[in-house]
Amino acid sequence: MDGVAVLQDGYGRLGDLVHGVLDGLGERELTARLGPEANTIAWLVWHLSRVEDAQVAEVAGTEQVWTAQGFVDRFDLPFDADATGYGQSADEVAQVRATAELLGAYADATRAATDAYLARLGEDDLGRVVDERWDPPVTVGVRLVSVLGDVLEHAGQAAFIKGVVTSQG
Repeated sequence: MDGVAVLQDGYGRLGDLVHGVLDGLGERELTARLGPEANTIAWLVWHLSRVEDAQVAEVAGTEQVWTAQGFVDRFDLPFDADATGYGQSADEVAQVRATAELLGAYADATRAATDAYLARLGEDDLGRVVDERWDPPVTVGVRLVSVLGDVLEHAGQAAFIKGVVTSQG
């Protein structure tokens, strides 16, 4: 199995994870907070999709799904169109309100764009430098692994919150 196939497998697992979290949740569960500064499931799923969308679109040289497919308008959030959630305050986290269906649709559309990009990558493409601000410079492969780790972490956080919130009734 080559590096691209490993990435395809890793990213391919996200859809089931995200939909497993969203399944059966309403507004109360999606916006529940385990503490006053804690992230919500809605914010985590939105954020993990935004991060994947923005970062993969950048290395792929494509427009983000967020804007290209009108999700920015469908979510109607009070943030700049390029916001991904990095550095947002607890108050901003609370402003991410969306249905499980909309969150899932955005995650699925992002996944489709990522899958399309990965399908056209060759093993040699993984070594292409995409960010020289770091030492060593960041390659496509390193960026894609970094994004995958980030989104898997957030999916796990959302799953944990779901477990706590749904066990409390």
